[in-house]
Amino acid sequence: MFLSLIFVAFLFAVIQGFVRVVVYFWEWLSGGGQLASEDVERAEAALEESEDVLERELARAERKRGLGRVFARWRASGEAIDEYLDHLSLGWYQAVIIFFLGSMAGLLIEEVWMLATSGLTESRVGLVWGPFSPLYGLGALLLTWLSFHLRRRGTAGWQVFLVSALVGGVLEQLTGWTMSAVFDAESWTYLHLPDHITQWVAWRFLAMWGLLGLVWCRAVMPRLLYQIGMPTTRRQAVFVTLVAVYLVADVAMTLVCFNRKAARDAGVPPANAFEEWVDTNYSDEFISSRFQNLKMGDDRDLVDENGNIVLGADGEALRRGES
Repeated sequence: MFLSLIFVAFLFAVIQGFVRVVVYFWEWLSGGGQLASEDVERAEAALEESEDVLERELARAERKRGLGRVFARWRASGEAIDEYLDHLSLGWYQAVIIFFLGSMAGLLIEEVWMLATSGLTESRVGLVWGPFSPLYGLGALLLTWLSFHLRRRGTAGWQVFLVSALVGGVLEQLTGWTMSAVFDAESWTYLHLPDHITQWVAWRFLAMWGLLGLVWCRAVMPRLLYQIGMPTTRRQAVFVTLVAVYLVADVAMTLVCFNRKAARDAGVPPANAFEEWVDTNYSDEFISSRFQNLKMGDDRDLVDENGNIVLGADGEALRRGES
């Protein structure tokens, strides 16, 4: 019991220290040389308008009592954020940060979900470098863009739900089909589920995409964009540019590794020194260890013309719904 308390205290201290480092670094990025005066003036004007609204609404909140004051303060912050977003223009700066955070957050959520529902602790990363799943990063980016514009139109909640479900379904279908067609690879399949629509889309997960989009639009996206803000310094611009370059290189290297894995499975030897280097440093053992939920080539399940699993990767015949 005593050791458990020590561990919890240590974990809390580590998390607290990490948060402080992130906050300090973010504040450091806000210093230094500034960008063009027009960009700075736009960002400062949006922040000033937001602070004016917050000050006015907080003054009204102080007239409340008990829980009414707490809710009034929450609404005051929401009003201030809405005012800020009315002056915000989405651009590359916000897009890179959202993709970066979404790729990590989505991976963490999936890992926790698989652990809670199936007891699995396998690596479900999507890129060769870093804890990223680009499917979730792209999903977060698309949901942010859609939510931002749906918010300005005053779209109803059920409409946000349907649009988010559609976006998630199309994203899963395109990603799954592309991996299968280009690399003969498979990271997930819903053929064993009774509510599957295609191999990569199922009704239950469309509903999850819809709920996720609704929560993202109403609760997460406004406050996240408010915290990200608009770039005003060269440090911010340089840092986000470096992050973007890293992510592009990560995606490109992952595609190269998958391409060489598919080529090796087909018996195609490396054509140059770079491909030899890839085969040496990103071998089949690395791919199977890094992407533990990925099946490529002969490791994939065989399906019939109706999409039913008829032969598992282990060579045993299966019927749909069996594992």
